[in-house]
Amino acid sequence: METWFIFPALALIAGIMALTPLGTQVLRRGVVFIDLAVAQAAAAAVIWLNFALHIDSPLVDQLAATLGAVVVSLGVAWVARKWSQQREALIGLIYVAGACMALLGASLHPHGREKLFHLLAADVLWVDSFSIGALLLAALAVLALRRKGWLAHDVFFYAAFAVIASVAVPALGLFLVFASLIAPALWIERGLRPWAAMVAASVSCLLGLLFSWVADTPSGPTVVMALAAFGVCALFRRQG
Repeated sequence: METWFIFPALALIAGIMALTPLGTQVLRRGVVFIDLAVAQAAAAAVIWLNFALHIDSPLVDQLAATLGAVVVSLGVAWVARKWSQQREALIGLIYVAGACMALLGASLHPHGREKLFHLLAADVLWVDSFSIGALLLAALAVLALRRKGWLAHDVFFYAAFAVIASVAVPALGLFLVFASLIAPALWIERGLRPWAAMVAASVSCLLGLLFSWVADTPSGPTVVMALAAFGVCALFRRQG
């Protein structure tokens, strides 16, 4: 295996392992927009903190993303509990508000457009060791929570979701985070075992990564397309 492939492959596999258990909870709870809302809040917080402090570092980005994700995750939890029938509509509004906040911040930041594009569709070919380490720790934490059954409880689920999303967005981008949450979870909902869904999703990601290298296309969007195709195929599997 070429050495260039190791870092992005590790990031993609760790992302799938960290996000898939959360994705199954998202589908069961019927709060599909939560991942977009929380991830968008993390992206907006990164852009605005970069603009305010004029500091561009992985650690600062991570702290900003975590703060934004935790605040919005708490808001989503409150909305889901208080207005359960309108929760998807309200969470959708939170998402578009976060998206507009990110756009406003990007318009003021000298390098805002590049930063916003990276947070939406990161080029995983250039993922750094800090992001990979954070994703691996996140994957281990989620697997431990899943083993103990704590993700079924609202407190642990929303807290874990906020932290994991804030770790994943700077490394993978919002679009890939959403696809990693939903695509393998759709297969699990159709009866595929979780470990098999994660393996298949990881393979789909790696195929997309290879295609992006061969075809010289942006790696983030290409991997998202491969993962989205994998998720759609779940609809053709007989449920059971």
